[in-house]
Amino acid sequence: MAEQTFRTLMRTTDIVVTAAISPVAVTAIGLADLYSRFPLWVGLGMGGGAIALSSQDTGAADAPAEGAERDEPSDGAPNRPKTDDADRATGTVDETTADVVTRADANRDQAISAAVLLGIVLGVPFAVFGWYFGDAAIALLGAPAEVARLGGQYLAVIFLTAPARHVSLVAARSLQGTGDTRTPMYVNVVANGLNISASAILGLGLFGVQQYGVLGVGVATAAANVLTATTLCLALLTSWSEANLVVPTDPVVFRQLVAVSAPSVAEGLLSTLAEFPFNAILLGFGTEVNAAFQVGRRVYQQVTSPLGRGYNVAVSVVVGQALGRGEAEEARYLGWATAALGVVTVGGIGLLLAVFAPRLVALFTDDAETARYAVQFARVYGLTAPFLVCFVVLQGALRGASETRVPLVARTTGLFGFMVGGTYLGGVVWDYGVLGAYAGLSLSYVWMALVVGTSFHRGDWAGRATRMLADRGSTQETDD
Repeated sequence: MAEQTFRTLMRTTDIVVTAAISPVAVTAIGLADLYSRFPLWVGLGMGGGAIALSSQDTGAADAPAEGAERDEPSDGAPNRPKTDDADRATGTVDETTADVVTRADANRDQAISAAVLLGIVLGVPFAVFGWYFGDAAIALLGAPAEVARLGGQYLAVIFLTAPARHVSLVAARSLQGTGDTRTPMYVNVVANGLNISASAILGLGLFGVQQYGVLGVGVATAAANVLTATTLCLALLTSWSEANLVVPTDPVVFRQLVAVSAPSVAEGLLSTLAEFPFNAILLGFGTEVNAAFQVGRRVYQQVTSPLGRGYNVAVSVVVGQALGRGEAEEARYLGWATAALGVVTVGGIGLLLAVFAPRLVALFTDDAETARYAVQFARVYGLTAPFLVCFVVLQGALRGASETRVPLVARTTGLFGFMVGGTYLGGVVWDYGVLGAYAGLSLSYVWMALVVGTSFHRGDWAGRATRMLADRGSTQETDD
């Protein structure tokens, strides 16, 4: 949560800095950010596969065999079963158990390394696209020439470091999967802190530095991406981390990584695509309505996203590790308990947001018409917060079990079926205007929560994780 808070603050700082430069700068960076979500979702999807496999294999390596003892826990370190040579010599732990523990550790390292390598490879096309087609991509959205020029510069710089961005997301999720959530926090807090400072200095030309405007803001973000990726890889290459980077050679681990990651990547890309028709419909209701939606969503994200994303990552870790230890019922309890925690905390904040929406919206806009609609959008988000956080948490729980197909179906059908389709039907066809958008958004989150909730309650996600663990040799197969 601390890590996500600083990331959100960094994005807010970029908006504040560009707003101090000119409205053209704000528009340029805003349009470029639409494209920057694509590599973000690819990195998050690959990171989702890495956190699933690394958490399960960490749990499998930590699971004591019959008759084996656990080491006493230490701060931040997993509880390893005692499987040293002395134990095997006395018969306390047999060779098969020791081999499985070693195999689980090796599989974890294979999965992390394959995800890092794949992240680099998938980042190269974005780098090429941004360098050669950045201006054209911004102009394609109908931007004026100056906006396209500035946005293209920003996009080119950001996309050049897409491989590093992918690596940083994958490495962070990989470390989190082992139970180490502190190292990614330390690295990201420092990197984002430097990013915030550099954005202000380079963007505004402070302390005698030449003013680079939008390009300076992009350079600051790109440098932070490289710094984060480099530092996290060093943690994986040294004794700082229990996990290690190796040469990925196991085809079974690679296939499983792709099988888990691909639906998450598709989920993110499709959700980004859904934004385009939805925003077009809102623009049809009026420019103020579209601006109000952006403000209302920003208000909601500013106060709830760090919590929701923190729960999402944490539940993936604890569910994955529990399944690796063979504790399916514990994993089920942890999933529902985290969902309940999310509903109480984020849901409570959502209610406060609904009550104090006018005051919060006033911090973002002073246009009366925009503020009126923004308050309603903020209230829609606030009142549906329990459903949205329930989806986010159970999505993470299913990811920890390697089940990423259900969240893909839930989000895609919810966004295209209700947010886009419902808004068009209610707002345009039935002529209810912006009321159709309120209803479409609300129903999409209710639907998404219902789908993942039903799957987590009735689905065979625990069996899927168990089979995948056995297939890659991280656990011993037992007769039913």
